[in-house]
Amino acid sequence: MDFSFYDFHMHTFLSDGTMLPMELIRFAAVSGRRVMAVTDHVSASNMERIIREVKADTVLAGKYWGITVIAGVELTNIPAGAVAPLAAKARALGAELVVVHGETLVEPVDPGTNLAAVSCPDVDILAHPGLIALEEARLAKENGVCLEISLRRGHAFANGHVVNMARKAGAKILLNSDAHTPNDLVRQELAVRIGRGAGLTAEEIALTSETAREITEKILARREETG
Repeated sequence: MDFSFYDFHMHTFLSDGTMLPMELIRFAAVSGRRVMAVTDHVSASNMERIIREVKADTVLAGKYWGITVIAGVELTNIPAGAVAPLAAKARALGAELVVVHGETLVEPVDPGTNLAAVSCPDVDILAHPGLIALEEARLAKENGVCLEISLRRGHAFANGHVVNMARKAGAKILLNSDAHTPNDLVRQELAVRIGRGAGLTAEEIALTSETAREITEKILARREETG
């Protein structure tokens, strides 16, 4: 399985994207991705439906195209105090990956969301965490929460700061597109350039592929356990 180009943060028209899950998966695969997650925006109101509908297409894509597609969610603009219970609920409903919409510089995310996410054992990725504090990055390392370096305009404004905090804390990072349209599915060369622009070394970028492998293997092991 090739982990050199992965993407664990993408959206369909089940939330605010423009494509069916299957369409998004196809475009992502053609762009070079072989391991990916569909992570539509959810809260208490739509979580069960989104997980069920996304899973139907992720299973189909894996069967016919031989790629690894993960059915995930992104808990988005929810109260910080609801992060832990909603993450646990997403897991119980079958979400294979739980992303939390972090305190980006360009949206009015509830203060305390970053802290709640990095403190929660059911969270896998804190997306575009903005001006994340060093102690929060240390908690991310301690609890196995990956910090996202965003390839999306606006959310990428704080990438350099996130790299600095992650490096100081030893937290793991991922480069994700946060794609909403086909044009957001940047090619690998540009993804690497954005990572380098944020201050990552070539070695650190290569390590993100190892992190992607670890996440994927954990998810596939869970699939086998649950049948």
